[in-house]
Amino acid sequence: MAGPTGVAAEPLAAASGSKPGYGPTLSLLATLFFMWGFITVINGTLVPHLKSVFDLNWTRTTLIESVWFIAYFFASIPSAMLIERIGYKRSIVTGLIVMAFGAVMMVPASLRPSYWLVLAALFVIASGITLLQVAANPYVAVIGSPETASSRLNLVQAFNSMGTTLAPLFGGYLILGRSTSGTAAAGAVLTPAERLADAQSVQLPYLIVAAVLVILALVIARFRLPDMNASTRGRARAEHHGHSLWRHRNLVLGVPAIFIYLIAEIGVGNLFINFVSAPEIGNLTHEQASHYLFILWGGMMVGRFLGSVLMQRIPAERVLAAFSVGALLVMLVATFTTGPLAMWALISVGLFHSIMFPTIFTLGIRGLGPLTEEGSGLLIMAIAGGALVIVQGWLADLYGLQMSFLLTAACELYVLFYAVYGSRPGTGAAATPAESVLD
Repeated sequence: MAGPTGVAAEPLAAASGSKPGYGPTLSLLATLFFMWGFITVINGTLVPHLKSVFDLNWTRTTLIESVWFIAYFFASIPSAMLIERIGYKRSIVTGLIVMAFGAVMMVPASLRPSYWLVLAALFVIASGITLLQVAANPYVAVIGSPETASSRLNLVQAFNSMGTTLAPLFGGYLILGRSTSGTAAAGAVLTPAERLADAQSVQLPYLIVAAVLVILALVIARFRLPDMNASTRGRARAEHHGHSLWRHRNLVLGVPAIFIYLIAEIGVGNLFINFVSAPEIGNLTHEQASHYLFILWGGMMVGRFLGSVLMQRIPAERVLAAFSVGALLVMLVATFTTGPLAMWALISVGLFHSIMFPTIFTLGIRGLGPLTEEGSGLLIMAIAGGALVIVQGWLADLYGLQMSFLLTAACELYVLFYAVYGSRPGTGAAATPAESVLD
């Protein structure tokens, strides 16, 4: 886990192509990426846990994750307005406090227990993460050379993947490993007393998360973050007139690319444990399956480090096209085969998904110039696409969990289209070159 200062700072700055002196800032941002990745993927163990506790069908199970991403839709614009009003540093601290409050809400939600209060707590946590996303992603993209923006954001996103890699172990041990539903065979029916005990097993992990978030908020409150260059902001406002986001094809097609990709990533991550636990696939308990989820997210971390290196030498859109083809092929294997082959095919999609979000994001804002902040807000709002994982839950109820992954395969096709055609700058790009806008 990257810290705010220390020996890791300079290598991070050097590898990312950032301006000299921004190593400590990037290291601190990497810590934020780690934490929101960690918290997001705890849902991968929470979803099968709550399915058993509340005896949910697939539609209501995936609604848990949909609520999480609905927060991105509602919180993105207010987050951008808050950042403009109070600045990046205070907004980041605010986001961490909001996340900590949502984590604490899981305690009363588990005492009763209440499905709807759980949804409310997750919505609050996700709203805090949205504020961090709106601030941190464009901040990293513009802190250095535009030519290496994709490489830099992939590198910092690799720390996000480090969090997503460790989260299944944390959730598997403290949630699934301490619950009857997590250690029982697939399909086991719980007694009312067992359901109550299982519901309360989420208290300790979420209290730990809340404590870490408060500590991180205190650290950032004392840290000097470089602010957006005031003169650049004024010039950007003056240059804004006469430019239109609609002239930038890479943004116009990039927003649905983010939206559609999130359907794929979230569907895989949150239905993974139930998929590999099935008798015809892995025949595992949920606790055992969580260890394989660790491998899936570990592949995403490795892929982002690898992508960061590749994009120093190969255009980002070509790397994105190659990874989308790989993702499409392994999803078809996971859908139409059984046993270990299907299980490992689904695990391997983490490697191919790894670079998709940061690469689409940086390709989407490429050439926006004074429109960069508006474009970034739209791309972050598109993360709400993860809410449509409920569509996959509906398909699973109708046609079976395995066949529902054809939706994921279709999502990979659009990412391929974006890499090959949609990411090309539109007619407005030449008039609005990208630039760094930090002091």
